[in-house]
Amino acid sequence: QVQLVESGGGLVQAGGSLRLSCAASGRTFSRYDVGWFRQAPGKDREFVAALSWRSGSSYYADSVKGRFAIFRDNAKITVYLQMDSLKPEDTAVYYCAAAAAELLRLEIRTRGRSYDYWGQGTQVTVSS
Repeated sequence: QVQLVESGGGLVQAGGSLRLSCAASGRTFSRYDVGWFRQAPGKDREFVAALSWRSGSSYYADSVKGRFAIFRDNAKITVYLQMDSLKPEDTAVYYCAAAAAELLRLEIRTRGRSYDYWGQGTQVTVSS
């Protein structure tokens, strides 16, 4: 069983930066594929970024590519989402997620149902 706890959300002006953290429990977490998703009010949950534990490759939604970065610190059992050049349209609740089974294809990594464990979410608000 893995538990995920996000932190680092808040209110920031457009153009600013935030770093979200996702602290995990479980010694085998380093072998879990992880992802970040977000959900804005009145909208469906959408994929933001994913990270392969095996290759270290990262994947991003087009809307955040070049501005966001996903990385992990296995010693701290934590996954991060560095968000730069934030825009008002980035406003959402951000969730981290972990998959016990390796996600082998990109289209699988971008689906929320591919992930087994979810955090409670952290609110990010970007003012214009």
